[in-house]
Amino acid sequence: MRKEVKDTIIVELGQKLKEYPHFYLVDISGLNAAETSDLRRKCFKNEIKMVVVKNTLLHKAFEASDIDYEPLYAILKGNTAVMFCNTANVPAKLLKEYKDKKKEIPALKGAYAEESIFVGADKLAELCAIKSKNEVIADVIALLQSPIKNVVSGLNAGGKIHGLLDAIAERNK
Repeated sequence: MRKEVKDTIIVELGQKLKEYPHFYLVDISGLNAAETSDLRRKCFKNEIKMVVVKNTLLHKAFEASDIDYEPLYAILKGNTAVMFCNTANVPAKLLKEYKDKKKEIPALKGAYAEESIFVGADKLAELCAIKSKNEVIADVIALLQSPIKNVVSGLNAGGKIHGLLDAIAERNK
């Protein structure tokens, strides 16, 4: 590969690192062409951009970045595919789906999600548990709506305000 081509690939990887807030490093060395194609199809459906890269070029893109990716340098061995995404837990759920089917490949090498670095396949459950921005917003709204729903349902049930306030006071004791 010529130096100009390598430089172009490094710049493109650097742009993807800036464009996407999360990425996963995955070992796909044991997948055949059909399985790789299936994985790419699933990535596309889940809005994940999957790119197979040379480790040295990815290492140089990491070094050129503003973020310190040094903990990920040690895992840049063998075949590496990078899964870029906008939602932190989507690739983890996809990898877990493969693992649940008793397949060890693709295997998680490491990830950069929610401004944290995760190294090792044992971090998959932790990455699956990360909530997306929309999930957190939904949880907050549900928590905020809960007390209001209790008051409204108490009033709609024909209860008097005095009785409702007494019930709330008893519950808080």
